[in-house]
Amino acid sequence: MKNINDVYRKKYRTISPTQAFAWLFAIFWLVIAAGPFFFQIFTTFKSSGEFHTGSLFNLPEKLQFNNYISVLKDGFHKYFFNSVFVLGISLFILLFLSAFAAYPLSRMRFKLNRPIYSVIVAAMSIPIHITLIPIFIMNVRIGLYDNILALIGPNVAFNLPISIFILTGFMQSIPKELEEAAEIDGCGKFSAFFRIMLPLSKPGLATLAIYNGVVIWNEFVFAMTLTQSKTSHTLPLAIWQYQGQYSINIPMIMTLLFLSSLPIILLYIFSQEKLVRGMMAGAVKG
Repeated sequence: MKNINDVYRKKYRTISPTQAFAWLFAIFWLVIAAGPFFFQIFTTFKSSGEFHTGSLFNLPEKLQFNNYISVLKDGFHKYFFNSVFVLGISLFILLFLSAFAAYPLSRMRFKLNRPIYSVIVAAMSIPIHITLIPIFIMNVRIGLYDNILALIGPNVAFNLPISIFILTGFMQSIPKELEEAAEIDGCGKFSAFFRIMLPLSKPGLATLAIYNGVVIWNEFVFAMTLTQSKTSHTLPLAIWQYQGQYSINIPMIMTLLFLSSLPIILLYIFSQEKLVRGMMAGAVKG
């Protein structure tokens, strides 16, 4: 028969000072991280007069949806569609090229393997600002200026090196025995890539999709440089316009910021497990 004291200790375990400090630090960090987000949400339900006359941290007197109605009527759906269109095509091309480039760099041995890989890694250090003028001139000459299609090329080009770098390391962690067994069964390189490597690389591709998706969704510099009319603007440019048009109406700006960040927040909530799995999958080889 177990001792009553032992049962009591297991049921009511005391918390050590280290654990208590860890819990306090976690709660403190949660308040720091989530505080601005909830402040943003509460502000969206306030009117401009209530925001400026009352305390910043007061809850809204009553839930007002006028800010949401005004933002949706002011062409939010157009900016949202442009951002989704650019994001979808850019991600598809980016992941497609990254997978095709990472496969030979990680599995094949040829003379130019290391030089090509070194050039790709070196391309990660190129700042985008020094390319703005050449890219602007090129898009004007080919007739893509003020067109959302002009944003796809820079989004792919500047996110491609780091995507290839990450995916190459991920594919190197996949056991070579799987590919060798497929070759014994008669699979060629292309067949082994599509049937073996690509399905096994889904966690890495999911990680790249989430990582690059956030970067492309928030891209501002090229959108500002390569587009002019409102019909071609994405959500970051819409936020910039609202700051000039509604600089005094803070609740209106907060509403647009919340609606713009909501898709990324939902994407992370439902995909965080795949993101962590993809980051950890390439950490252990074999």
